[in-house]
Amino acid sequence: MMSARLSKAIRIGDAAKAVFRKTKMFPGQRFEEHEDWCEREHVGVEPMLLALSMELALKAWFVFDYDDPKVIKSHNLEKLFDSLLPESQRKLEVEFKRSVAPRHPSAFYIDYSIRDILSQHKDAFIDWRYLHEAKKSMMFDQSAFEATLEMVLREFRKRYRTENVNPL
Repeated sequence: MMSARLSKAIRIGDAAKAVFRKTKMFPGQRFEEHEDWCEREHVGVEPMLLALSMELALKAWFVFDYDDPKVIKSHNLEKLFDSLLPESQRKLEVEFKRSVAPRHPSAFYIDYSIRDILSQHKDAFIDWRYLHEAKKSMMFDQSAFEATLEMVLREFRKRYRTENVNPL
């Protein structure tokens, strides 16, 4: 029988995956490819939903790490990542450097890491949800963020399939 924490972590992970799938259904250009972003009918929705999906994915890791169904209450992606066990942080970092960084290099960072992506977009859910109140420059690297999110979700699936799952 599956533990309560594993069930909750999987539900959170499934929710993250569902939100991510919804963003893939938006028509047209990627956010960063649109010249006149103010004219897009769903401006800000994709970054907001992608950030929400990443938040849920990291919370799924958190629940699994601490065997505790109580989810940390934060939208800050950097803070959520920092709350994971060091082993989970290392696992995600290694996989980021192997599978994401080579395909999405950054001119801004010498040793590009998952922490850089999460730090750059740490408040994306709030920033893009309240786009009309923006007090700072709004940047969102959608392709690198999506690749990072896909990797976090993929690694979580691998984790719960190999850890603490009792065979029938």
